[in-house]
Amino acid sequence: MAVALRPVDVLLLAYLGVVSVVAAGRLDRIPECWWLLLAHALFVLLLFLLTRPGLGTFGRAIREVYPLLLVLGLYGELDVLSGSGAVAVHDPLVQRWELAVFGMQVSAEWWQRMPSRFWSTVLHAAYFCYYVIVIVPAFYFALRRDLASLRHFILVLMTTFVLCYLVFIFFPVAGPYYEFPRPAAWFTDNFFARLVYETLATGSSYGAAFPSSHVAATVATAISSAQGSRRLGLALLIPTVLLTVGVVYCQMHYGVDALSGLVIGIAVPFALRHYHAPDD
Repeated sequence: MAVALRPVDVLLLAYLGVVSVVAAGRLDRIPECWWLLLAHALFVLLLFLLTRPGLGTFGRAIREVYPLLLVLGLYGELDVLSGSGAVAVHDPLVQRWELAVFGMQVSAEWWQRMPSRFWSTVLHAAYFCYYVIVIVPAFYFALRRDLASLRHFILVLMTTFVLCYLVFIFFPVAGPYYEFPRPAAWFTDNFFARLVYETLATGSSYGAAFPSSHVAATVATAISSAQGSRRLGLALLIPTVLLTVGVVYCQMHYGVDALSGLVIGIAVPFALRHYHAPDD
């Protein structure tokens, strides 16, 4: 008898079902979408294998963390769905929102009005720390053998990603990284800025700016971590604040991208705060 599906399994199945419908509808324009349909079929097979009874130690470990192993693939799918830049984006509308909220294009003007090599270095470093922040709680709770907190964190994080990714698919926004000229050379002439730009050059998905999944996932990670361990939540507080500021100051996201990401990052962990994963 198979092990019962967990909420995160159902969430991912539902999300990939939606993406599969979108991918099938874009096959005539984007033939590469066939690869997504194949990948989704393989996910169903993976989930079948991971819900069989009698998994060994390694299998049970993969069962707990497999959603985190899928994140890069799910993000990469977005670029395929966009035709690597072929879809129409809504940046003019978002830029009007930016003017209405901030009175300026804050992502393009902030670093110029307050130029600082120091803050460029610190905030680009915080931006890059995103990749560390969102996986630290998994290691922390796993080492403590706190399965309830681990499962709660993974559900919160994946729910946050799914909400952001659905917006990216149906309301694509390219963002300042694509829309505005690059910041001045002196601003990006530091190790962490170069690291960030090299990473984005090889792994950025077009149309995935609004809301900022960087902000949403980082904030959701910090809050859900604090729900399991106040000490861990406090340790993630400063990096989270710096990243939230950095995505705008470093001209990676519009200000409204960061604000909407902040709303999602706060709402999801509090909406799921009473959820307790059942034991298998």
